Amino acid sequence: MAATSMATRADVVSPVLAPLDAQMPDLESFYENLHRHPELGFLEHHTAAAVATCLGDDGYQVQTGIGRTGVVGVLRNGDGPVVLLRADMDALPVKEETGLSYASTDTQTDLDGNAVPVMHACGHDVHVTCLLGAARLLAAAQDAWSGTLIVLFQPNEEEGGGAVGMVDDGLYDKVPKPDVVLAQHVAPFPVGTISFHRGAAMAAADRFAVTFHGRGAHGSEPETAIDPVLMAAATVQRWQGIVAREVTPGTQTVVTVGSIHGGDVPNAIPDQVVAQLEVRSFDKDVRAHVIGAIKRIARAEAVASGAGQEPDVRVLNTFPVLVNTDAILTGVNRAFGEHFGSEHLAEIPPVMGSEDAGVLATAVGAPIYYWFIGGNDPAFLQECKDKGVLPPSNHSPHFAPVKQPTLTNGVQTLVVAALDRLSQPKATPAAPTGSH
Repeated sequence: MAATSMATRADVVSPVLAPLDAQMPDLESFYENLHRHPELGFLEHHTAAAVATCLGDDGYQVQTGIGRTGVVGVLRNGDGPVVLLRADMDALPVKEETGLSYASTDTQTDLDGNAVPVMHACGHDVHVTCLLGAARLLAAAQDAWSGTLIVLFQPNEEEGGGAVGMVDDGLYDKVPKPDVVLAQHVAPFPVGTISFHRGAAMAAADRFAVTFHGRGAHGSEPETAIDPVLMAAATVQRWQGIVAREVTPGTQTVVTVGSIHGGDVPNAIPDQVVAQLEVRSFDKDVRAHVIGAIKRIARAEAVASGAGQEPDVRVLNTFPVLVNTDAILTGVNRAFGEHFGSEHLAEIPPVMGSEDAGVLATAVGAPIYYWFIGGNDPAFLQECKDKGVLPPSNHSPHFAPVKQPTLTNGVQTLVVAALDRLSQPKATPAAPTGSH
């Protein structure tokens, strides 16, 4: 918890943020370059190198290569809490269609050896830039706070392997264990807003590849085959009945089949079909039931088809539920309200998207607060509403947060939140005045 201070929060925050306007041109340039040259998860080599250089220039003790491409900067500034600020660095295999002057036209060879287009379609370039800006401001104003500041730039959030990869690589043997973890995400909300949810804020996600085994044959002789395409198709239909018929109505749960692949030609029945799917959930018992039902239905359809082998179920990755700590959320939101105005804060329903930042907190039993900053021009949102269309969301090839004031607000939220958690020096008492 932040130490009690005789100085008001504004007395502390305003001087720290004062240099931001002068620094913003450099941050905007960094942001445009990062957006123009995105990198996929665990391949963020140029991004990580640029981040490490910036942190070193600002006086942080920098460690690189944690969890493959993760970067951490540590700034020790006397006694006080250990506060960890986190940003994710990875981009997506999406072809950009924003029309921005700094749009990405890059391609990259992914970890499977495929050349794919790459785009910062989820706003991680915003996250990196804002954290670098906050890190610089806090490093330049060490007389305004005390404690230890950790700024962590995480790889591979999109596939769910980045946070756990850093922890498994001995992150907390290399840096102090945090007393609190703070993180944010840009979202298609009005710019200038800060959105949050108390408690379970983002869903767990479990992703699977299910391989159905059959017996191949010529398409003219289906009676000689055991058709895994039909097997998979029947299974997919039944999977969609899990939420509709096996989960209590109103429970927030999603089953999505995003990929089915089998065979290469129209006149041959293949030996196998692979379906990839995911489960989103908030309740651990519901999660266990749905995953069990997925396996049960796949096995039953294989038996019904006369397959001699059960389907193989392989876990691709998992994200745990991200649960905001109420006491931290309340304290930081109070600071947000004082700085930005309480009218800029909005409580939202839990988000079915998933996020692995919570792993950095739960690994050491630390509390976490994860919030969203708006990145869309309100006029554009109104235009979309008038047309009856949804604005481009994260992961869309058209997703394009407005550069300003999104970057300025994103730096400020991180600084305000960090200063609320770090100890603050007590104001020097005024000298006594003489009697008259």
